[in-house]
Amino acid sequence: MATRVLVTGAGGFIGHHLVSFLRGRGYWVRGVDLKRPEFAPTAADEFVVADLRDAQVSMSTTQGIDEVYALAADMGGMGFISQHHALILHNNSLINLHTLEAARCNGVKRYFYSSTACIYPEHLQTEAEIEPLKEEQAYPAAPQDAYGWEKLIAERLCMHYMEDYGMQTRVARFHNVFGTLGTWDGGREKAPAAMCRKIAYAKLTGGREIDIWGDGEQTRSFCYIDDCVEGIYRLMRSDHGEPINLGSDLMVTINQLADIVARAAGVRITKKHIEGPQGVRGRNSDNTKLRQVLRWEPSVSLEEGLSRTYTWIESQVAKQLAQQVGPVINTLQRGSDKPLRRAV
Repeated sequence: MATRVLVTGAGGFIGHHLVSFLRGRGYWVRGVDLKRPEFAPTAADEFVVADLRDAQVSMSTTQGIDEVYALAADMGGMGFISQHHALILHNNSLINLHTLEAARCNGVKRYFYSSTACIYPEHLQTEAEIEPLKEEQAYPAAPQDAYGWEKLIAERLCMHYMEDYGMQTRVARFHNVFGTLGTWDGGREKAPAAMCRKIAYAKLTGGREIDIWGDGEQTRSFCYIDDCVEGIYRLMRSDHGEPINLGSDLMVTINQLADIVARAAGVRITKKHIEGPQGVRGRNSDNTKLRQVLRWEPSVSLEEGLSRTYTWIESQVAKQLAQQVGPVINTLQRGSDKPLRRAV
């Protein structure tokens, strides 16, 4: 009989990919989220559209489940999480508290929690050229913002549920996961998706200038989605019960990120640096423990991952532009004696 798993946040970017990954390995998968995936149908055997801030929803969706992959969260890119501290802390705390307790009550054997590199102390990330962050550096605690605090609290909750109740919990600290089928506009998108969108618009509209928040010398590492879900799966099958970094250890500047995307797009760009939220000055993942524990580390190069992501986002931008241009052409045609030709 197939192992029955629940993926929360299954309508989101990582959750959607994880559902497909687990289904491909023979698991029976129930997904739950406020919405279904936006860009492709879900592969879940069962999908529940519901709000996990409601304790009864958490209780009902964890019934009959062997393992939980908890990815549900109210989140977004730096533009979102830097401006919605109360909303994020309130909503995500309710989701985390209700889901973990419901899993305990329903006898769930294993529980994965998706944490974040945002839990690391801000004072360790004030320079662009920083040392990679090690798991033990999470304490003394001093996360950057409410998003980091609620993730760190949930990490500790998982630890205590394992100690007090015997539930096998696993925690991964994600470092900037990106890829196809994810949010790419609207304010909640992460830096790689935003960069792909900006450059796609520039390419398709004939422009060459893109905006970058700050001087662009802030540094990050970026992990492609295929590596992320592989790492989640390997961690869940391991006996490692402490939080672990899950990300690439290749650190680049945001300016370099823009250049890599521009090469994938086949265009030259001009960077216009403007004011905007930038987060910490520098951040990178120390993967020493990841290699020791899982005997594995991410393998998709940043160039390859961004090339795949850019191709998909360019297609989305092209569709959006076509939808915007169509009504304009129709209006012009109604006001003209001669039909207008579309540019090919």
